[in-house]
Amino acid sequence: MQDETQRTAAEEQLPEALPAGPEVSTGDVQALGGAATRAARQAERKPGQEKPRQMKVGRVVSDKMEKTVIVAVEYTKPHPLYKKAMKRTSKFAAHDDQNLCKIGDVVRIEETRPLSKTKRWIVREIIKRGIVV
Repeated sequence: MQDETQRTAAEEQLPEALPAGPEVSTGDVQALGGAATRAARQAERKPGQEKPRQMKVGRVVSDKMEKTVIVAVEYTKPHPLYKKAMKRTSKFAAHDDQNLCKIGDVVRIEETRPLSKTKRWIVREIIKRGIVV
């Protein structure tokens, strides 16, 4: 009997509705992961609008081909175990329509449609000329 009276007294003190947790709006993209963030950004684009093309800055290491240069892009990447920053280099074949680039030039390349088996980049501008020997 005492247990029943204690329970009813405790139940009377509790509020009828528990307070709701923090509200999460569907527009909140901050807490979402990488794939969900990309999907949200794609949804923001207007119909028919292309995604922004990737751009890289690198140094011309070969200009022996006609209308094509090889551009080496350096970047740093942490070591998987020791987390020390390591320099890495990637080489990209880029389209140089007027054969203006020479070895040593620093150029900006932009992603484009496939132009050949290996060319998916185009030279947009020559940032700095290499040393002429």
